[in-house]
Amino acid sequence: MAVIFENTVLPDIIELRNINQSYDNGKTFVIKDFNLLIEDKPNQGQFVVLLGPSGCGKSTVLRYVTGLQTPTSGEVLLKSKPRQESDRIGMVFQQYSSFPWLTVLENVALGLKFRNIPKNERNEMAMAMIKIVGLEGHEKKYAQYPTLSGGQLQRVAIARSLLVNNEIILMDEPFGALDTNTRLRMQDFLIDVWLKVHPTIILVTHDISEAVYLGDDVYIMSTAPSNIVEYIHIDLPFNRDRNIKRDKRFTELTHFIEDKMMSLSM
Repeated sequence: MAVIFENTVLPDIIELRNINQSYDNGKTFVIKDFNLLIEDKPNQGQFVVLLGPSGCGKSTVLRYVTGLQTPTSGEVLLKSKPRQESDRIGMVFQQYSSFPWLTVLENVALGLKFRNIPKNERNEMAMAMIKIVGLEGHEKKYAQYPTLSGGQLQRVAIARSLLVNNEIILMDEPFGALDTNTRLRMQDFLIDVWLKVHPTIILVTHDISEAVYLGDDVYIMSTAPSNIVEYIHIDLPFNRDRNIKRDKRFTELTHFIEDKMMSLSM
């Protein structure tokens, strides 16, 4: 049974309403009667995580929000208004998305350049964001491996996305290509950025422990035709560090979600 969303007094920031994605002239549905409501939490932001089997449409949901894909039917709303082509929302992918022939500064400022913001002004804004993501001193380096590490390249992508729209950031398996130690450090970094900037983040991941560590709310999607079939609120302290992973409640939530995920394949 699909999750039913209750609209509270909080303002809406993202809503997907009655979304369908079909092929073969409507004979095959990949996503059917899909709904997702994310409310805004002023001066706090929130961290929403999407889990589900491979191929269930998690990345497609992000593409609807960022405007890279249009559903067959249904509505995509941002702040209670239909999504417009002019809406700009950044997305961080698993693959490194920086332009290697541009410097870190030029990559981070790129979205502002497309908006015709003067060079001095956009560089000033980009440098402020570079400081937030901990890349100060690297701004003149080219955004390519091995000049920058994998974690640093993802920081460039996060900074660029936040500068495009610091209210919403979408992340599609952003740490999937990183080694374990770098991935753990990037999780801590992302929490730090979230606490500083207060965006609404939607993260797609296959890592249940990562979902519990980072998420406020976790939504589990079913196999096709996909829908949200489970909602888990992560009732852990707002400010988290790695010690929370040794907490009994962290272990309980991880096992609970693991059992829910396994039940989808039975």
